[in-house]
Amino acid sequence: QVQLVESGGGLVQAGGSLRLSCAASGRTFSNYAMGWFRQTPGKERDIVAAITWNGKNIYYADSVKGRFTISRDNSKNTVWLQMNSLKPEDTAVYYCAATGIGSYYYLRQYYDYWGQGTQVTVSS
Repeated sequence: QVQLVESGGGLVQAGGSLRLSCAASGRTFSNYAMGWFRQTPGKERDIVAAITWNGKNIYYADSVKGRFTISRDNSKNTVWLQMNSLKPEDTAVYYCAATGIGSYYYLRQYYDYWGQGTQVTVSS
């Protein structure tokens, strides 16, 4: 079992940056692949970035490649999403998630554990 809590969201101007943090609890954190997802009203929750337990495999949605960076530190039970060059279309609720099925770290349907979400709003 993994419990996740996101933080770091807020209101920023286009072109600005935010760093989201996800604090995980549970002794098995290091066994889980981690992902960041985002969702806007009426739309599906889409993957933004994901990282395997050892950080060797990383996935980014095409829309954020070159702008966002996912990272993790298992010793701190924390995963981050550094978001640079933010655009209004990045506005969404961002969720941290975990899956124990690392082979499918890039697929939303395999994520079992979710944080409460943190709002990111990018003004034009």
